Formats: sequence, structure tokens, C-alpha cells
Amino acid sequence: VYLVESGGGLVQAGGSLRLSCAASGLTFSKYHMGWFRQAPGKGLEWVCDIDVGSVSSTYEDSVKGRFTISRDDAKNMLYLQMNSLKPEDTAVYYCRPKNGGVWTDYWGQGTQVTVTS
Repeated sequence: VYLVESGGGLVQAGGSLRLSCAASGLTFSKYHMGWFRQAPGKGLEWVCDIDVGSVSSTYEDSVKGRFTISRDDAKNMLYLQMNSLKPEDTAVYYCRPKNGGVWTDYWGQGTQVTVTS
């Protein structure tokens, strides 16, 4: 399984970024997918996830209304549209598959998001 995150960068507070995750080596459409992040000096934090078939998605409270997760199963791609970014969103962002109700140990290299005030 290979996961390649991209789209991060340096942005001012209030700005937007769109992260992408390219997945291979798995039947992407059959996996629940999520985004996680790790801020400097802090532990890994779940951000949001989307189920098989994009029927529903769930968000951590601090990103609700600002972030939108989506997927394109035909392209094996996961996306995270991030709007109204805040300095506290600064972190390395990772995508991660979930199988059978359990998050897998498949990780990409992550993509750095830095939000300046």
C-alpha cells in the first residue's frame, strides 16, 4: 500500500489549501478513509473521515464548517479542502485507510501545512 499526500504549503490565516492523497496497492473504493495531523511537539490527531461510497463524513469539532473531506474512487484519490485556516491548523497532514472498523498502519510521508498569523 502506498499513500502519497500533497498540496501542503505556507498560507496566511484565513487562507485555503486543498490537500490530496493518492492511494495505490489497495482497493481504494472499499476503504473508509481519514485525515490525521500532527502538530509540532504534539501527538497524532484525527481530523476527519469519510466512509465507503461517500455516504457520510465526520469531523473533529475544531475543523467543522471549515474543512471538507471528499474522495474520487475512480482516481483512487482522497482530498481535504481546508478553508479559513488558523495558525493552530499548522501540522503535518496524513491520510489513512480504515479497514473493518480499525485504522490501518498504512501511512504516507505526510504534507506540511503552515499557517501564519
